[in-house]
Amino acid sequence: MEKNNTKQNRIARPSATGLQARPPVVVVMGHIDHGKSTLLDYIRKTNIAEKEIGGITQNISAYEVEIPTPGESWSRKITFLDTPGHEAFSKMRQRGAQIADIAVLVVSAEDGVKPQTIEAWKTITEGKLPCIVAINKIDKPGANIEKTKTELAESEIYLENYGGKIPYAEISAKIGTGIDNLLSLILIVAEMENFNGNPNEDASGFVIEANLDSRRGILATLIIKNGSLKKGMTVVVEDSICSTRIMENYKGVIIDEMSFSSPIRIFGFNKIPKVGSCFKTFKNKKDAEKDAENWQTRNREEDPNQHQSPDKNQDKKIIPIILKADVSGTLEAIEKEIAKIKNEGAEFKIIGKGVGPISESDVKNLSNGENVIIIGFNVKTDKSAIEIAEKRGITISFFDIIYKMTEWLEIQMEKLRPRIETMETTGRAKIIRAFSRTKDRQIVGGKVTEGKIILNGTVRIMRREFEIGRGKIVNLEKNKIKTKEVDEGNEFGMMIESKIEIAQGDIIELFRVAQM
Repeated sequence: MEKNNTKQNRIARPSATGLQARPPVVVVMGHIDHGKSTLLDYIRKTNIAEKEIGGITQNISAYEVEIPTPGESWSRKITFLDTPGHEAFSKMRQRGAQIADIAVLVVSAEDGVKPQTIEAWKTITEGKLPCIVAINKIDKPGANIEKTKTELAESEIYLENYGGKIPYAEISAKIGTGIDNLLSLILIVAEMENFNGNPNEDASGFVIEANLDSRRGILATLIIKNGSLKKGMTVVVEDSICSTRIMENYKGVIIDEMSFSSPIRIFGFNKIPKVGSCFKTFKNKKDAEKDAENWQTRNREEDPNQHQSPDKNQDKKIIPIILKADVSGTLEAIEKEIAKIKNEGAEFKIIGKGVGPISESDVKNLSNGENVIIIGFNVKTDKSAIEIAEKRGITISFFDIIYKMTEWLEIQMEKLRPRIETMETTGRAKIIRAFSRTKDRQIVGGKVTEGKIILNGTVRIMRREFEIGRGKIVNLEKNKIKTKEVDEGNEFGMMIESKIEIAQGDIIELFRVAQM
C-alpha cells in the first residue's frame, strides 16, 4: 500500500522538448513569531500579518510575487508558501517542504534557535531542499547576530563563512533591510538548481489546502509544478474530481488559464481532496473519471477494525468530540493537539470531524444530555443545528486560536473524568460501654484514642479489625455537655444512627472521602 501512495505523490516529469525555466516555489519556515508572515507581508506589500489572529498563521498560504530585473523591462516570479510555526502544525510544515523547491529558514536575531527552528531544519534536510537562512529582526535592540550564527552552528546549521555553505541574509522584515539581498539569493539558487517545466503539458502539482465554502462548495488551492491548467479541464486528486469552471489566482481574480509554479484556487470538487496529494489534469472528463476509479481499485483497504487488538484504554472514560474546522490543515493540527490531552481516567475520542460549518447532521443523531463536546474552529453553525443542540442540552463551543481551545479542553477533561474516591481516617475511638438502642439509633460511651470525633461525622464500625457497618454521629456530649467535637484522650457520650448494634470493645473510625 505504501508503494502506491508514494507513486501517487510524484508528479510527472516534464518532457525534454519544450522545457522552460520555471519560477521557484519557496517555503518560508521557522519558529513561531520569528517573522515569517511579516517577511512575506513586506515582500508583497500587504497587511495580512497584522490581521492574523493571535499573530499565528493558521493555514498554509501561497503567494506569487514578481521581482523586477535591474536594467530590464521584464521581471521574475517567485511563489512563496507561508507555513505555521506553531508546534501543532508540524505536518503542514512537512507538506510545505515536500511541495517547495527552496526553503527559507527564518531565525530571529533576538531569540536565536528555538525548537521549531530545529524541527524545520530537520524537515528541510530530510526533503533535501536547497536552503537559505534569513536572520531576522536585526533592527531590534536585543538582536545579536553573531550569537545567532553561533547557535545555528551548534545546531549543525553551518552558514557560509561559518563552517558551511548555506547562504544567508541578515534582514529586518519589519522595515525591509536586507530583503532585496534575500530575494537575489533565492533567484541565484533557483538558477543554479535549474528548475524547469513544460507549459504545453497538462498541469500537475500538489494540493496545499482544501475547504468547504457554504456558497461555492468544495474548493482547493493548488500549486502547479508542471504544465498548464485551462478552464474546462478536469482535475483529479486521488478519487476527488473537479471540472474547472471557476479558477482564481492568489489575489482572488477569476482566470481562464494558469501555468507552472502558480498558486490557483478551483471550485466544485465532488469530495474534499486530500491535502498534500498530487493532482493531475485531463482534457477529457471520462479519462479523469477512469483515473479516479483506478486509484480506488489500487487503494481499497481492509476494514481497519477487522484485526484490531484490544484497547489498552478500555477502562478509561471516553469523552466524545465532534470537530469541525475551516480548512483541512487546521483540522489535522487540532486533532494532533487533542491527542496530547490525556489523564489516567479519561481520554477524548473524535467521533466525527469535517471541514465546513457545524450542520444539522452533526447533532441530530446525538442523545439528549449526551456528554459530547462539539467544537467549531473558525466556522459558523447552521441555525437548525443550534436549535437541535439547545433542545438536547448539547453545548457547541467555538474557537479561533488553538492554545485557547486546548486550555478549555483540559478543563473539560478534568470536570468530566471519573473520580477515584479515597478514604481518610480523621479520628478513632474505643467503645467503653453500649447503652440502649431504639430503632436505628443507639447511645454509646467511649474514649478518643486518635485524632478527634466530630458531630454529624460518618463512622466505620470495626469489630476485630473488620468493618461490620457504618453510622452517623447525631448527638455528641463531653462531660454531659453537648459539643461539636471531642479531642484525643477525652471521653464522650454519643448517639449513633446505624443499622448495626454496637458492642463494648468495638472501634469507631471517623472518616472523610476525598475525590482524586
